[in-house]
Amino acid sequence: MILIFLSSGLFLGWSLGANDTANIFGTAVGTKMIKFKMAAIIATIFVILGAVIEGSGASHTLGKLGSINALAGAFVVSLAAAFTVTAMTKLKLPVSTSQAIVGGIIGWNFFTGFETNYHSLTKIVVTWVMCPILAAIFALILYNVFKFFLGKVKIHLLEMDSYTRLGLILAGAFGAYSLGANNIANVMGVFVSSSPFKDISLGNLFALSGVQQLFLIGAIAIGVGIFSYSYKVIKTVGKSLFSLSPITALIVVISESLVLFLFGSTGLRNLLVAHNLPAIPLVPVSSSQAVIGAILGIAIAKGGRNIHYKVLGKISIGWMTTPVITGIIAFFALFFMQNVFNQQVYKSVEYSLSNQVIMKLYKEDISTENLTELETRHFKNYRDIKIAVDKLGVFKPTETKTIIEYSKVDSLKIPVSLEVLNETIFIEDQFSVLKEIQGQTFQYRWQLQDTLSSITGSWRIKKDEPKNRLYNQELKEKYDYIYKTLNSTK
Repeated sequence: MILIFLSSGLFLGWSLGANDTANIFGTAVGTKMIKFKMAAIIATIFVILGAVIEGSGASHTLGKLGSINALAGAFVVSLAAAFTVTAMTKLKLPVSTSQAIVGGIIGWNFFTGFETNYHSLTKIVVTWVMCPILAAIFALILYNVFKFFLGKVKIHLLEMDSYTRLGLILAGAFGAYSLGANNIANVMGVFVSSSPFKDISLGNLFALSGVQQLFLIGAIAIGVGIFSYSYKVIKTVGKSLFSLSPITALIVVISESLVLFLFGSTGLRNLLVAHNLPAIPLVPVSSSQAVIGAILGIAIAKGGRNIHYKVLGKISIGWMTTPVITGIIAFFALFFMQNVFNQQVYKSVEYSLSNQVIMKLYKEDISTENLTELETRHFKNYRDIKIAVDKLGVFKPTETKTIIEYSKVDSLKIPVSLEVLNETIFIEDQFSVLKEIQGQTFQYRWQLQDTLSSITGSWRIKKDEPKNRLYNQELKEKYDYIYKTLNSTK
């Protein structure tokens, strides 16, 4: 059953390879500077490297949007996204896999009553808008830089041809790496919360987490899609929208790659945070939007002539309809999977305003007098408790969020054997404290966090100041890792 459920993720990976990955080398192949076979080999190798090394960053954002906690539910969402992308590919439209998977997750949230994190959704939608704009800006700047440089330096035509071909290969490799790091979240991100894989290691030489194993097989599926079906979309990207020269093709690939890298690199994000600079959100963006934005940037730099607006209009319609179509398909498919095939498409998450929660809220300076009628009540999902708290009409949105967050029942048990946890993630002091509480059960997440932080300062969130942001971010990721691991072993 695990293999069957993961098959939809592999199908989506194939669809991404057939559609989105073509954007990396579409302009290069379209201008006949690189043969398709060579482009496909390079793209596959570097997509796998990017996915395994840095793929976890963007998947966290999707996890906040909606944490799909059952394999059957993840299967349906991924299948709905793959179906939509494949249908669009049949129409030769370079649509967004990112938009498809987001639409599917929202469809799952509506069906199950789980929370749709609108802060994360807003962040994602903003990046959808910024992605083509940034690519166009990069392309405009690079076009003028190249134009100035080539006007000053005299290079023989054959020599220029060789340099351009090498540049396209290097830029394509960088773009494929960035695509793997950014877009593998679209392929396998919905399976992270219900991942069936355990961490594996070979002494101190080699370690591969369960999530990295997911991303590895997803990246291989992308490679299969590149080889088997991507050439058709390359024709649309490389030729149909705007006629490109080899030099402008290189500029397009570099511009697109930079955008994917900005929104997918955990290393860059951590570097910015460490230097107290605003962090760029790690969000799976669309390579299709980036490449088309870059092409339009080139077209604008040349005066805006020869843009095929009919093709651009068709592509824009595909972008707008993709998440809506996927969300609707996912919603109805989940109904059939649950009621016709009797599969568990989600695990119920209860909420309870117990005495412990009331005391915790009181310490957080939230008025508990108004919660008397909800005290000791149990709610079967996020939607029900949200409606109940909103009906009281006395709490601010931030207070409502805190009430719901503290009321979520997780029933986390620290196992007697800590082998399920990857010890290398923690510092020695943190892991020794986990050993002290082996066998203990915590009804709520905050209880576990309060217990750990009361024993040692290494588990304590520091004051929210610029100098502490990277530390707090890494510590929260460790807490999230514990929660997900313990929930998966229930």
